[in-house]
Amino acid sequence: QVQLVESGGGLVQAGGSLSLSCVVSDRTFSSYAMGWFRQAPGKERELVAAISWSGGRTAYADSVKGRFTISNKNAKNTVSLQMNSLKPEDTAVYYCVADRSLEATTLKPRYWGQGTQVTVSS
Repeated sequence: QVQLVESGGGLVQAGGSLSLSCVVSDRTFSSYAMGWFRQAPGKERELVAAISWSGGRTAYADSVKGRFTISNKNAKNTVSLQMNSLKPEDTAVYYCVADRSLEATTLKPRYWGQGTQVTVSS
């Protein structure tokens, strides 16, 4: 059974920073590409960023390029998302996701975390 456990999130003023972290719990010790989706009220879920299991490839939504950084350097099957210069439109529930390939992770990831709220006040 694969489980994703997220941490971080919260409330911040516009222009501030937040960091999200996620770890995959998997008894098979497989390697996963990981990423983050988000869903704002009344909107569809959208990809924020993703990273291959090796860390060699990344993908970002245009709306967060230059402001958000995804990384998996700390440990296997962990991912962090550093969010800088936050805007009110970044307010959403952020979901950690994982799958065996970067392509699957960006399109239709198999595994999802519970979600964590990020609120940016103006």
